[in-house]
Amino acid sequence: MDDASRQDTGDVTTPPVLVVDDEPVVRSALARAVSRAGMGVVTAADGLEALARFKERASAVVVADIRMPGLDGFGLLRTIKQQAPETAVVLVTGFPSEELRREARRAGAADLLSKPVTHDDLQRALATALRHSAAVHGAVILTATPSMEIVLTLARRVAQTEATVLIQGETGTGKELLARYIHRQSSRAAQPLVAVNCAALPETLIEAELFGHEKGAFTGATTRRQGRFEAADGGTLLLDEVSEIPLTLQAKLLRALQEGEIVRIGNSHPVRVDVRVIAVTNRDLREEVAAGRFRQDLFYRLNVVSLRPPPLRERAADLALLARHFLRKYAELHGSPARDFAPAVIERLRGHGWPGNIRELENAVQRAVILAGGAEVTPDALVLEEAVSAPMATGGRTLGEIKRDVILSTLERLSGNRTHTARALGLSSRTIRNHLRRYRLEAAGDAGESATGESA
Repeated sequence: MDDASRQDTGDVTTPPVLVVDDEPVVRSALARAVSRAGMGVVTAADGLEALARFKERASAVVVADIRMPGLDGFGLLRTIKQQAPETAVVLVTGFPSEELRREARRAGAADLLSKPVTHDDLQRALATALRHSAAVHGAVILTATPSMEIVLTLARRVAQTEATVLIQGETGTGKELLARYIHRQSSRAAQPLVAVNCAALPETLIEAELFGHEKGAFTGATTRRQGRFEAADGGTLLLDEVSEIPLTLQAKLLRALQEGEIVRIGNSHPVRVDVRVIAVTNRDLREEVAAGRFRQDLFYRLNVVSLRPPPLRERAADLALLARHFLRKYAELHGSPARDFAPAVIERLRGHGWPGNIRELENAVQRAVILAGGAEVTPDALVLEEAVSAPMATGGRTLGEIKRDVILSTLERLSGNRTHTARALGLSSRTIRNHLRRYRLEAAGDAGESATGESA
C-alpha cells in the first residue's frame, strides 16, 4: 500500500475521492492530482481492495483503471452502482476507443479518461462527477458560517455512532440535506437511505408504509408488501416531518425504535430490523409534546442527538457563496450564459429576509438565471417573493375566516400548488389538505342549504 493510500486532506464536508489502479506510480500520481485539487483521497490497488475501502467510507467519486487483476474497473463500477447509485465513477484506460466509451456510458460511468491522464482532464472529470453526486444525494454542504460549521462538526461526530438523530429547524434550512450528509458520513453509507415524508401520506396509509402488510390484511392488499423499515434494513430511515405521525401510531414507532423490530399489518410475528433513524421536522417537538400532539417518550427516544441548522438570515457569510453555487448549477442545467451577479443583485440578496431560507434562495436564483439575458445577472432578472402575512384588522371576521382567506389566497397565488402553499405559510401539507377538505364540505353544505331554501 503506497503512502497516499489513507490520506484525507480535502474539504471536510465532502467524502474523499477513491482512486483505484494496480500500478503504484499511476496510483500515486492520480492521488497527488486529486489532493492538489483540494479534495480528500483514499487509494486502493485493485477492485476488491477498493470495495473494502468503499465499505469503510463511501466516496462521492471513484476514479478506477479498467484493466486490473481480479475485479476490473467495469466489475467495480457495476458493484458500486448496485450499492450506491448516486456515486459517480470515472474510468481510466490506456486503450481508448469509441466503442469502449459507449460501453462505459451504458454501464453508468460518469466519464472515461485516457492514459496518461492530464491534470486538466482529471479536474474537469472530477468537477462534473462531484456536481452529479451532489445533485443526486446532497454530497456537499457549502458554508463559511461558524454556527453552521459547528452543526456540521457535530453531524460528523454523530455519524460515526448508531445514535438516533433529531433535526429541527425552519422550512428550507437544509434539514433533509443534513440528514443525507450524516448517512453519507456513517458506516451505513453503502447501505440504503430510505426517506419517508410523513406529512404526504394519509393517516390510513402511514402504518402500512412504515411497517408493511400481509396479503389480505385489508381491502386492496393483494400481495405482501415490505414497509420502509424493512427496506432500510442495514441502512438509514429518514422520517421527514415526523411531527405529522398520528398519535395512534406513535406507540408502534416507539416500539420499533426500542426493540429493533416491526410487525406487519395482518401478522402477529415481529420482524427484526437493523435501522438507524434520523427524524426531521420544522416544528418544535417540545411544544408538540406540551400540546399533547406528540408522545413524550417518543420525543426522548428520537432526541438522542439534536441538530438545528440555522436559518439563512443567520448565515450572512454564506449568502453569496450559496447564490453563486445555485447560479452555476442552473446555468448549466438551462444552458444559460449567466456567469455571475451584478453587485446590485448581491446587495438585494443581502437585504432580503429569506423567510423561505435556502429553498427560497435557490428558487430565486433559478428564476434569475432563466430571465438573465447575458453573462451577468442584473437586478431586473431577480424576482423576490414578498413574505405572506395575515391581515391585522379583522373587519368583523372570525379568526377562522381570516385563516381561510389567507390559505385560499396563497393557494391561488401559487397556482393551486398545495405543497408550495404549505411551505409559504409554514404549515404541513397535511394541514393544508385537511383545511381544504373542510372548506369543500362547508361549501357543499352551504350550497345544499341554499337549494333547500329556494325550493321551499
